[in-house]
Amino acid sequence: MDPIRKPEIKYTQLFINNEFVNSSGGTTFPTFNPTTGEKLADVQEAFQTDVNKTVQCAHEAFKPGSVWRSMDASDRGRLIRKLSDLIRRDIHYISSLEVLNNGKPFAEAVFDIECAIQTLEYYAGYADKIHGKTIPADGDVFSYTRHEPIGVCGQIIPWNYPMVMLSWKLGPALACGNTVILKPAEQTPLTALYTGSLVVEAGFPPGVINILPGYGTSTGALIAGHNDIDKVAFTGSTEVGKLIMASAGASNTKRVTLEMGGKSPLVIMDDADMDEAIEIAYNALFANMGQCCCAGTRTFVQEGIYDEFVKKMVEKVKKRVVGDPFDSSTTHGPQIDEEQFNKILGLIQSGLTEGAKLECGGKKCGDHGYFVEPTVFSDVKDEMRIAKEEIFGPVMQILKFRTLQEVIDRANNTRYGLGSGLITKDLNTAMMFSQSVQAGSVWVNCYDHTTSQTPFGGFKMSGQGRELGADGLHEYYEIKTVTIKIPKKCS
Repeated sequence: MDPIRKPEIKYTQLFINNEFVNSSGGTTFPTFNPTTGEKLADVQEAFQTDVNKTVQCAHEAFKPGSVWRSMDASDRGRLIRKLSDLIRRDIHYISSLEVLNNGKPFAEAVFDIECAIQTLEYYAGYADKIHGKTIPADGDVFSYTRHEPIGVCGQIIPWNYPMVMLSWKLGPALACGNTVILKPAEQTPLTALYTGSLVVEAGFPPGVINILPGYGTSTGALIAGHNDIDKVAFTGSTEVGKLIMASAGASNTKRVTLEMGGKSPLVIMDDADMDEAIEIAYNALFANMGQCCCAGTRTFVQEGIYDEFVKKMVEKVKKRVVGDPFDSSTTHGPQIDEEQFNKILGLIQSGLTEGAKLECGGKKCGDHGYFVEPTVFSDVKDEMRIAKEEIFGPVMQILKFRTLQEVIDRANNTRYGLGSGLITKDLNTAMMFSQSVQAGSVWVNCYDHTTSQTPFGGFKMSGQGRELGADGLHEYYEIKTVTIKIPKKCS
């Protein structure tokens, strides 16, 4: 499949109640092509009046007796499946639009859309399998539980995996019967808005899925703090997640799910197969230009193989092809925007200043767009900024360790706890690491193997709650206990 190099931008308005409409204030914001830095389009920005209107429409769609609430669960699943089918039908266009707005290489965009389709298919199959329990309660009673949708769910997604994150949010919320107000990242609103057109084509009732583009500080804040939104789910930075949690608590104490930052360790033992370890560590860091919350950004290598690992990794990274993400030979596209670009270059400079050894890269690439050279640091120490702060860019930090217990302690010495990895041939080592590391995911002899069936989320300040799998459904329903008195004698 060849990309569409200039995909048409079809939708830039707010999507409310199954209609594309302008902002009540007539205000727009620009969205850019990170490959060139050029403006792609002006997108309508949702403000208070728009959010209030959307909340009202979502509540109408959620009322008892509405089309959505009266629908058989199996029919609800068929609608979600229809949406996934339409995304698959248009995968060529959607992937190309993702590249245009996000900058990731086309092959990665196609893979992402496939993952989004699989997630929606997974939750489509779950729609009629969400049920409570009968409980042998003490006393002359019959007790059972119902799993009921929470209500209107605000969902705020990031720019690094736009369509994947859309599916992670929509899938479980819709399967449980909620209505949704989705805010795409201001950097990457285009594919989410196109999905709005597919929502109508699939046949979802008005008000069930709404999409409000805008800035996090305005539209996102309004969603997080709205008294008539019953739940908010957020994926993004820890700093913003803390603000959302505070806003949710200060308003109506709405339910909150947060998936936030990470500084994930990937530990390579000296019994590892070197070529396999290089490949896993390379992909763990450089996939999506390092713009991944669970990227293996702290690469711990045991001292016996450290020098060989550094040498081979540098050789591999130097072969990474930086360029136009529409070109099939490109493996490394731009960073998302100027802010991230400058942040990454600033952290690279801090690594140099604090004494890490720059093995390759470390500079901007080209004279347009937001390209950063694939970068490798060795001789990195735990106290350096590049070893503590989330870079969210193509910067590998290689740290040396001696013993398993030492590296477990160092791996856990962080405020984050999202992902982790271990490469070893020893089962005992794998078991000890897996039970000791403080992280929501542990990958052994692989990395970031995340599927629609496996729950994903973080320990500590990497978040709360889980997405994906059956556990992802728990975040979108309330448990109601019903207890009925049973007469002691039959009349």
